[in-house]
Amino acid sequence: MKDGDATALLYATHKPALVRYATRILGSREAAEDIVQDAFIRFSPSNTTGTAAAQTLAYLYRIVRNLCLDVIKRRKIEMRERDDEPPYWSIPRAVETPEENVQVSQELQIVRQVLDGFPVDVRVAVEMHRFGGHTLEEVAAHLGISVATAHRHVRTALVEIALRLGDAAS
Repeated sequence: MKDGDATALLYATHKPALVRYATRILGSREAAEDIVQDAFIRFSPSNTTGTAAAQTLAYLYRIVRNLCLDVIKRRKIEMRERDDEPPYWSIPRAVETPEENVQVSQELQIVRQVLDGFPVDVRVAVEMHRFGGHTLEEVAAHLGISVATAHRHVRTALVEIALRLGDAAS
């Protein structure tokens, strides 16, 4: 039997089990099918000549597992990058028309009102973190509080700002 025939037979025989295995790791059947197909493309029977069938199958499972872990890592990095983006209202933007100028002024007034309603620690934490570019560790050190408390201050204020801006837009 040629190597190509053996690979095709291995693919046909074990594909459903490999897809189920990858689905358990990834939580998505579609992504799992892509991973299994990619694993067979990367799989080289010449690397396994002279080895037992069980070892060859274990090698294939390892390829699938590693590809799944790569996808999970990539997802986490993408989520981290998405979470690092500041809210739209905190990014300076060019104002083109008088109407847009009024809208921006109204939004800024809402942000100011919300921040004025919080204690000084919360306002300082938000201003330092979102407008000053300081890390939560720096905010915590400046205010003499824990990092978790600094995060809670910033999160509480940002949620309230987002809710009030959402109410104003509707």
